[in-house]
Amino acid sequence: MSLSKKYFDDFIKVTEFAAFGASPFRGKGNKIAADQGAVDQMRSELNKIDMIGTVVIGEGEMDEAPMLFIGEKVGTQKGQEIDIALDPLEGTNFTAKNLPNAFSVLAAGEKGSILSAPDTYMEKIAVGSNLPENLLDLDYALDKNINLLAEAKKVKTSDLTACILDRPRHKKFVEILKKMNVNINFITDGDVAGAISVADPNSPNDIYIGIGGGPEGVLAAAALSCLGGQIQTRLSLDNLEEKRAKLFGIHDFKKKYNINDMIKGDVIFSATGVTDGDLLKGIIDGKDSFTAHTFALHKSLKINKKVTNIHKK
Repeated sequence: MSLSKKYFDDFIKVTEFAAFGASPFRGKGNKIAADQGAVDQMRSELNKIDMIGTVVIGEGEMDEAPMLFIGEKVGTQKGQEIDIALDPLEGTNFTAKNLPNAFSVLAAGEKGSILSAPDTYMEKIAVGSNLPENLLDLDYALDKNINLLAEAKKVKTSDLTACILDRPRHKKFVEILKKMNVNINFITDGDVAGAISVADPNSPNDIYIGIGGGPEGVLAAAALSCLGGQIQTRLSLDNLEEKRAKLFGIHDFKKKYNINDMIKGDVIFSATGVTDGDLLKGIIDGKDSFTAHTFALHKSLKINKKVTNIHKK
């Protein structure tokens, strides 16, 4: 069973209004207010949709921000049963400082199709399309993964570009990449966009690696499942987080998750720009309306497009 086509436009509208909700706070230095604006609009639009919706990947716990919490019921509670993974504002700091690449994002699938996991850290490795299946592995040393990718792409390691969050925890990765003469694209935030970029033919990024947010890993997997990319993840948990993970039915804390483990079956993905960025333009605010730019995917219908919509306020 697949998701009804009517939900495609519904979910685009959700992320567009969420992005609009955050947009008044661009450059205002208040990431909590920006997130609250996005959350309020996203929740309002989700609750207008005829669906029995459940949030299985939420946001905010790690940032102590206003949440659309895991387990929250959304929609009119009439219609198809749908699981939703979301981040009303990916790039809260980008929005607060009016920097590029902030956006609102969600993924929706049939009930039981999206991995439900606590808002914790996650190891990730992602590559684009047209590569041998299960090419890379988190248990391989980084230099082995880089050499495997270079071999598959028939290029030198010095021709590859790795995208990685600029964090102290990635120091060893960076040392290895530099030793192998791999080009490095550091990002300060925007975990979802970084992982998705490996499947964008206009992006220089060949591989995304490192430890980032768990919700962002699942959202990236949703997009990559539509784009033909690959991602492997593993939850990075401390003792307290292991207890929380058990509440989600997760008992194997060493388990590696490939795309088909995180996203099963049909999925709709929608991301709308808040600030201008590499993937999308941000919200353009008018007197009585606003203009939104969205990247949207529907797996079963093979839809992959960018759309521009104007909405009345």
